[in-house]
This record gives sequence, structure tokens and C-alpha cells, in this order.
Amino acid sequence: MLKVDVVSAFPDMLQVPLGQSIVGRAQKAGILKLQVTNPRDFTDDKHHTLDDRPYGGGPGMLMKAEPLYRAIKKLRKKNSVVILTSPRGQTFSQTLAKKLAKKKHLIFVCGHYEGIDERVYPEMDLEVSLGDFILTGGELAAAVMIDAITRLVPGTFKKEDVTVCESFEDNLLEAPQYTRPEVWRGKKVPQVLLSGHHKQMQAWKHEQALKLTKKYRPDLLNTSHAKKAVTKKVTKKVTKKK
Repeated sequence: MLKVDVVSAFPDMLQVPLGQSIVGRAQKAGILKLQVTNPRDFTDDKHHTLDDRPYGGGPGMLMKAEPLYRAIKKLRKKNSVVILTSPRGQTFSQTLAKKLAKKKHLIFVCGHYEGIDERVYPEMDLEVSLGDFILTGGELAAAVMIDAITRLVPGTFKKEDVTVCESFEDNLLEAPQYTRPEVWRGKKVPQVLLSGHHKQMQAWKHEQALKLTKKYRPDLLNTSHAKKAVTKKVTKKVTKKK
């Protein structure tokens, strides 16, 4: 079981969407235990003040260090990984999702407003960003990452190979897919997918994955996994010609 705690001042932004679909089913099945902790519960004033003006001036408000610190201290265990959703963090990827799916306890800390007090950063084990853009807060970013990670936790899917042939496996995009009817508005399903020959279908899918990756995400082909995949494909063709 994977336990995920989220520190957020806006619990509904997480609890509602993450109660649906695959993540919702994983929680009901006991594969994922998700809990949201509000840092306002760790404030001392009657207004539960969570933010304040930044020293040195500037627009917006900053989240205060103490409430976040207390929340993290209460939740952290020996096997915990504390993750801050942050624009300065490493970009989230399928590779990172796989690594985090193997952990026992993740704590996501969601920044909001103009960010958090710099002095609480040392409490974080990891800073992660979805990309080079700014969200109102870290809740949506945390939800996206939790969804991606949960899909990779053993037991989430009845068929364990569901997550194997997807985009970004071997750093390639997924091959085109088709379902019934066989002919739709004059467009036919590729004959090879109807042949029943497993090796031919796999070869076709691999070739199509390479083509799509080259067209839409050529940057992925510069990675070691993709290079090996391309080399393997070229080697097979040369061998057949000989």
C-alpha cells in the first residue's frame, strides 16, 4: 500500500478529483491511502493566519514557515519522502513517477499565493514542477503527480501489463490504437492489427512509435533508452536484408 499525505490549505481541490476514476478505486481497494492535512490547523491565532506580506516588499503574500513546518513534522516518518510542488524543482516525468511509486509514504506540500517562506525549504526532500508555467497553487500539480504515481502502484490495475506499453516507456510515444468498428467513415484499421500475428503486430507498433516520436517529440530520441530502441530496430532490418 502507498500512503500519500498532502499538506494543502485547499483540501477540496484534491479530495474531490482524486476520489474519482482509477485513484478513487485504488483508495477503495486499500492500495492507496490518501489524506489531506490543512496547515491552518497548525496556526496559533484565532484567524488561523497562514500567509503574510514578504519582507523587502513585492506583490502578493507568502505562506508562513511555522504552520508548514509543524504539519510536515507531524506527518513525517522514517520512510517518508517530502515533495514540494515548486516551479524551481525538477520537471516531473514518467521515470520519476516510477521511482516514487516504489516508496511507502509520500508527503506533498502545496505552495500557494506567492510561494512559501525560504526558511522551510530544508524540510523538503524533493522539489518537483510540472513544467515552465505558473499555477495558482500546488494542489493541481500534486493531484496530477498522485494520479500518475498511483497508476504504477502494483495492484491498481487487474492486468499488471496495462502500464507497460504506454507513452514514455523507453522514452517513446505510444503507437496508434484502434477499436471497433473495423471500418469507420471509410477509414480502416491497419491490416496488420487484424492479422493475429503477435510478432508482426509488435514490430508494427514499435515502428509506428518511433515515427510518432520523431514527428512530435524528437527530443525524446536523444535519450539512452530511445537510442537503444532505434539501434535495435535498425539492427533487425540489416540482419533481415543479409
